[in-house]
Order: sequence, then C-alpha cells, then structure tokens
Amino acid sequence: MTGRILLVEDEPSLRMAIEDALRGRGYEVSSAADGIEGERLALREGFDLIVLDVMLPGRDGFQVLRNLRADRLAIPVVLLTARGDEFDRVQGFESGADDYVVKPFSMDELCLRRAALMRRAEGGAPGVEGVGRLRRFGTVTVDLAARTYEHEDGARRGTLSGQEVGLLEYLLRFENEALDRFRILSDVWDPDSESTVRTVDQHVLKLRKKLETDPQSPRHLVTVRGVGYRMVEPK
Repeated sequence: MTGRILLVEDEPSLRMAIEDALRGRGYEVSSAADGIEGERLALREGFDLIVLDVMLPGRDGFQVLRNLRADRLAIPVVLLTARGDEFDRVQGFESGADDYVVKPFSMDELCLRRAALMRRAEGGAPGVEGVGRLRRFGTVTVDLAARTYEHEDGARRGTLSGQEVGLLEYLLRFENEALDRFRILSDVWDPDSESTVRTVDQHVLKLRKKLETDPQSPRHLVTVRGVGYRMVEPK
C-alpha cells in the first residue's frame, strides 16, 4: 500500500521516528512542526491521510481539524494526543477526527490504525458499495463526500467523522432491514480495533444527535429491541 501522508507534530524526535516508520512501510511523508504550517500544507497539497498532534504551537490540532472540515476537506485524520480522557476524545471526534492515538504509543499501533483508515478511505467500510453522496433525513441534508450535515433552519450544522460516515453508509445500504449490533461491529469496524457493541451504540447516539430532529425520538435511525438498529428510509 502506498500513499501520501502529512504528519503535523512539534516534537522533533517523535516526528522523525514517525516519519521513519511510515517511510519504512513505503509511504511518502511530508511534515510540519506547527498547526499553521500543517493547515497550509493540508489545504495546498493532496494527501491520503493526516496524522495530527493535538498540542501544537501556533494553532492547536482541534482548531486545525475544524478549519479543514469547514473547508470541506474530507481527508482521513488520526489525532495524536497525550491526554487520553473522554472529553478530549469526544472533542476530537466532534471536530471531525476519524481516529486517535494516545501518547505514548507504539509505532505498530499507529501503523495499524493508519492502515485501517486508508483502507476505509479507499474502499469504504468492508463490503459496502457506494451510496448517493447527498441524502436527506427529514429536514437534514447530509453530504457523505464532504462529511457534513446541515439542518434546514441552519441552526445545526457540522461535520461527521470518518467512522460515522462509514456507519451511516452501511445502514443506508440496508435500509429498512433490522441489523444485529454484532453484525454492524464486524462489518464496519476494523478487526484490529478494540471496539465492542457498546462502540456501535455510542456512534449511533452521535449520529442521532447530529441528524435527527429529535434525538430522543428518532424517526430514521431506530432501535430494534433485542436485535440492534434499522435505518428507516430517508425522505
């Protein structure tokens, strides 16, 4: 597997180690040591993946990521963070991250996550064929290519993470079919991850908050008791 990767990391020794690890696996790597330069490179050049540190001089990784998604850049992004608490993970995913790695980490872990993201970017979730890129959910419009959603009244808009898009595309492929949570986990999540059916539940809740008019009474992404979930055909 080949491809171009942008690494944005301010710590010189870690940056060099990651560059060496990725180049040793056949990737072309460009790097930046601060958020402003990283954002400039991401918007100017074509990359297949961005590895983005959170704590950066000039502009932190969360802001860089939000700016990239606001510019409709749909490149997969994996965050590097020294802070592993839930708030930072949630903030990262809400900003548009596709995955994260908590420091300290092994190069094997980073490369496994990188490979999974690039496979998903090249071919979507395993076994998922392409669906229409613009979809309507009641008063909400979703652009699957740009990973954005917007409610008709303009009050709510934002980005979807790569994993949220993968899950949504999978559910759309099997519209109106009751899908077992274990089946969803097996088909959408990478087998090398430590995800569980609880991970599926959490991502469904995130999608409901973004796409449903009333997340507490979902009309499209509904629960099938004792089974899992069903996507009711969007109108």
